[in-house]
Amino acid sequence: MQIFMAMLHKEEDMYIAECPEVGTVSQGKTIEEAINNLKEATELYLDEFPLKEERKTLMATFEVAVSAKT
Repeated sequence: MQIFMAMLHKEEDMYIAECPEVGTVSQGKTIEEAINNLKEATELYLDEFPLKEERKTLMATFEVAVSAKT
């Protein structure tokens, strides 16, 4: 059993879920549905393309200056 990260954002009426460690993406009408779909997609992907080594994922944040256009 391995733990992976899920990153989510909302597009219109759907939640998009992405697993950055594997590169899988899925969607759902709710956060729970998006994560469950991502889990299934990731399991299917890893059945076909197993990870060669266990990776430790690091997460960082950064700031970007955004200018408002008028």
